[in-house]
Amino acid sequence: MSFLIGIDGGGTKTHAVLTDLQGEKLFECFAGPSNFLILGTAKVSETILELIDSCSNYLNFSYGDISAVLLGTTGAGRRSDAGLLENDFQSFLQKKNISIKNFRVESDARIALEGAFSGKPGSILIAGTGSIMFGKDKAGNVHRVGGFGRFIGDEGSGYSIGKKALTAIAKSFDGRGEKTILSELISENFGISSSEKLITEVYKNNFDIASPTPLVLLAAEIGDKTAVEIIDSETDELILHIIAMNKMICEEVMSIAFIGGILSSKNFYSDLFTKKIKEQIPNCRVKPPDYPPEYGAVLMAQEYLKTN
Repeated sequence: MSFLIGIDGGGTKTHAVLTDLQGEKLFECFAGPSNFLILGTAKVSETILELIDSCSNYLNFSYGDISAVLLGTTGAGRRSDAGLLENDFQSFLQKKNISIKNFRVESDARIALEGAFSGKPGSILIAGTGSIMFGKDKAGNVHRVGGFGRFIGDEGSGYSIGKKALTAIAKSFDGRGEKTILSELISENFGISSSEKLITEVYKNNFDIASPTPLVLLAAEIGDKTAVEIIDSETDELILHIIAMNKMICEEVMSIAFIGGILSSKNFYSDLFTKKIKEQIPNCRVKPPDYPPEYGAVLMAQEYLKTN
């Protein structure tokens, strides 16, 4: 019997699913993070092999029974970076006298897109700590909007929301901006109650810029003007993502799935954003993903075997 292994690699955990060649799920397992641009390819190679071994031990099969392993992970958006991990993992296996054929690396967003629409045309909008949008047209072409990172992009993301909240609080502290309940919430939850403390936390203690985002949502829910303005501005940015993608894929009906906690859970942000979509992009239809990203990796592994 032959097997496929699809892997969803993230910054905090990595999720693998074992299937037969038809995609029937047989087993799943988890391991640590797999962002190789941060952890290095050697550490991530150990994690990948750990997951493969967990799968093979479960059904007692050999490495030779694996037809393909496809990993979608953070940091693999550029083919050069993905190829680096592919080559280093094969070198890692050679040192252990292990042979696994057809190991492929793709981006985490790419496998999420394939899983969300079962390999068919559609678009995903990811808004977590960062933001990016991918769409696939009827011809199979994949288009991208956003994803320029925290320095020049990530509009509509937790990072962008958190940064704007901290900027508003800084202005409130020294009288350049309006008073906002965000100042109280930040003080209560993070102990930041002065300009000096804010500067220390951000520039010395590596404060997580995205971490105030839930507080911004809470403040917006109770009507804080500053928080509402931040959410209004950030949802407008994501609307621009969809409008741009809509022009690229040229579909009569644009199907879109949300990935990431800010959009996929019900809150002030997601409610306002959904309302704006209905008003401004009437041909857009929001739907839940068909399958999770790790199964999207299985679908891509199946497609890879057909063409290689």
